[in-house]
Amino acid sequence: MDLQAAEIKVKELTNLLNQYNYEYHVLDQPSVSDAEYDGLLRELAEIEGKYPELISSESPTQRVGGEVLDMFEKVQHQSQMLSLSNAFNEQDLLDFDRRIRQAVGDDFSYVCELKIDGLAVSLRYEDGLFELGATRGDGSTGENITANLRTIRSIPLRLNREVTLEARGEAFMPKRSFEALNKQRMDKGEELFANPRNAAAGSLRQLDPRIAASRNLDIFLYSVTDTGETVINSHSEALNFLDTLGFKTNKEREKCATIHEVIEYVEKWTKERPGLPYEIDGIVIKVDSLEQQHQLGTTAKSPRWAIAYKFPAEEVITTLKDIELSVGRTGVITPTAILEPVRVAGTTVQRASLHNEDFIREKDIHIGDQVIIKKAGDIIPEVVNVITDRRTGDEVEFHMPTHCPECESDLVRLEGEVALRCLNPKCPAQIREGLIHFVSRNAMNIDGLGEKVISQLFAENLIQDVADLYKLEYEQLIKLERMGEKSVQNLLQAIEASKNNSLEKLVFGLGIRLVGEKAAKTIAQQFETMDQLETVSHEELTAINEIGGKMADSIVTFFEQEEVKELIQELKAAGVNMTYKGPKPVSAENAESIFAGKTIVLTGKLEQLSRNEAKEKIEALGGKVSGSVSKKTDIVIAGEDAGSKLTKAQELGIEIWDEERLVGELMD
Repeated sequence: MDLQAAEIKVKELTNLLNQYNYEYHVLDQPSVSDAEYDGLLRELAEIEGKYPELISSESPTQRVGGEVLDMFEKVQHQSQMLSLSNAFNEQDLLDFDRRIRQAVGDDFSYVCELKIDGLAVSLRYEDGLFELGATRGDGSTGENITANLRTIRSIPLRLNREVTLEARGEAFMPKRSFEALNKQRMDKGEELFANPRNAAAGSLRQLDPRIAASRNLDIFLYSVTDTGETVINSHSEALNFLDTLGFKTNKEREKCATIHEVIEYVEKWTKERPGLPYEIDGIVIKVDSLEQQHQLGTTAKSPRWAIAYKFPAEEVITTLKDIELSVGRTGVITPTAILEPVRVAGTTVQRASLHNEDFIREKDIHIGDQVIIKKAGDIIPEVVNVITDRRTGDEVEFHMPTHCPECESDLVRLEGEVALRCLNPKCPAQIREGLIHFVSRNAMNIDGLGEKVISQLFAENLIQDVADLYKLEYEQLIKLERMGEKSVQNLLQAIEASKNNSLEKLVFGLGIRLVGEKAAKTIAQQFETMDQLETVSHEELTAINEIGGKMADSIVTFFEQEEVKELIQELKAAGVNMTYKGPKPVSAENAESIFAGKTIVLTGKLEQLSRNEAKEKIEALGGKVSGSVSKKTDIVIAGEDAGSKLTKAQELGIEIWDEERLVGELMD
């Protein structure tokens, strides 16, 4: 077979095998036997082996996993992957419905979907070809796991249309695959996975794609961020659109006219949940109309038009064997229950937070008690109650200490607080916890510096504060236990990459008391540089709506400390970025911008700017960029080959600009 004949045959086999794969893994309607499919796959692999230049990204042979990766690259999502707020009972759903009605009136409907218990991912397609897949990460930035996602056979490598889009879904491990995997691990004497969710996440975060390929993962798609030129007016239409492209969506979804129909759907699947071939941990409820979704908007973390009902937590009984104390990065002393190991909601639980002394007194918790525990939100173990009528008299009442368990300093309870606190800034536990917080995903996001590695570095006296992380050298790290050459190189690369983070990551990482992730971004946006933050006044801070008096006091006090000034100088010397890199908030300077407070839609191909560049510049001037045209849209920017969005804008009488007008306004 010459090259020309081989090329024709490869295309024929690729199309045929992808069709058979779609029938088997998406439609669940196989039209050929496994033996026939495998024979055709072998034939294709043989031809590609002879003519490797014919191997394409859509070839079925690329699903088996290839070269082992060194590390996962960071990926910026085209639009933020928001998390959902939770409902735990019928009243929460009724309250959600009331808020929707207050905002949009009574003329709306819901779509209910099963909440798959897996790993949220985004899939990016260019002209119909699967180009990039990523984890959710912190919602803005995820990890590139394209090679692993290619091994999931229900993910199409080529769509039925040549469209460019980003779809979101939940990758999961079916119950049958999970049971088979744990049987294999048991036979090999390996540690078992606690539940299918952990198994799926662990599989997709393997650097060797062949491991992911061997684990028979699956996926359901549940949203699309850009439908190209296809006009879509509702979430249910978007799901149907995903079906037409060849994606796998969950067919158990249901459109509900009222919240009472939603509650019936919830009750149905609460009962029928065990019979599903995959794990679910709740129900997702969304307002169907995209225009109404746009009208409802989002908070910093969650859309206001959707909510996740979480199934009631499983409750079990076990023995509280002991109470341990830990010191947090702010000096708070937290008691933790040490439990007789017990299975709860799919995992073995041995510890549960007891929060503070008041919680222990309120629950009347003694060491040796029989207690009822559950997982709050199916995630965090907590003590629900003590079974006092099972007491034998051998139980021991617990008293909080008067001195820090780490440094022996006096413990104090600040006015208005329930927690006991160690105020010694040199307390080793606080320093260690502060380091762990600094490298965490939502702060400086340094891969490879988990709690164990930080504790090891601290114990070896290699780090005493966060600036020391940027002084670590290969020779120091390679001597550490379980640190091979590749691990050390990856860690040093991750430390170096963290120097480029935007200012809000550093501000949050510094662990200023009362300053969370959102507040860190707000003040970084407002003041833009660390130099300005170091000299900011209480009045300047409280002039910002989101910053209250106590938080302002905390920020000013933090930056007045000599130790903090010295630390920041060290970080500057190490090359850590000290400026804000994201979009700026609407300010007095840009409030007069033509974009301020406006909703903008970009459509068609832009020649002078990329979509992301245009989006960032518009947002920096106070505008909001949306993916769909509605009555709420103020301006549509129409590039080359603009299609249905332009047509809809014309029908609605929305102002339309070309790219030249956009660039001109941005330059003013």
